Amino acid sequence: MPDFEIEDSIAGIVAGIDEAGRGPWAGPVVAAAVIIDRKNVPKGIDDSKKLTAAKREILFEHIMQTCQVGVGFASAEEIDNLNILQATMLAMQRAFSNLPSEPDMTLIDGNKIPQLPCPATAIIKGDSKSISIAAASIIAKVTRDRVMHELAIQHPQYGFDKHSGYGTKIHQEALERYGITPHHRKTYKPIAKLVVCS
Repeated sequence: MPDFEIEDSIAGIVAGIDEAGRGPWAGPVVAAAVIIDRKNVPKGIDDSKKLTAAKREILFEHIMQTCQVGVGFASAEEIDNLNILQATMLAMQRAFSNLPSEPDMTLIDGNKIPQLPCPATAIIKGDSKSISIAAASIIAKVTRDRVMHELAIQHPQYGFDKHSGYGTKIHQEALERYGITPHHRKTYKPIAKLVVCS
């Protein structure tokens, strides 16, 4: 389970940042930044990938109620224009800027650091080590899943609520049958092939 060991080694207020949605063929990439109130820590925070959808939803509400949270998005169009890495960095910058107050240090999940107005350090597999990053992973994942559920209402034939835009068989078959939507990432190979063919 992630804990405060990394945070405890840092003087001052610490934020964790993580993202969701780098791999899917459709939808935005979503980043979240979280500063945990050490006097009011939600119980059960873990890497979002290790939690059930129901548990993530419960923890999402607890984190939103007790922590400082910022969320940032980069659209499919921005992903196509910038590339997924740069779009992810942009979403992280937006999440940071949406925090209610600025931390003294930011912990970033992964091995790349966006340009931020405070010191930052990258931590590989940070969502399984730092509780602040794990909290951010939950916010990012639940937020993105909710966005994809909204897109599923707009485009019911694609099944976005079932696969969140990932390249499943259902998604592939829908693309072949109905073509792409404005929410598809046209620079991703499977989508790019369809764009060329159309």
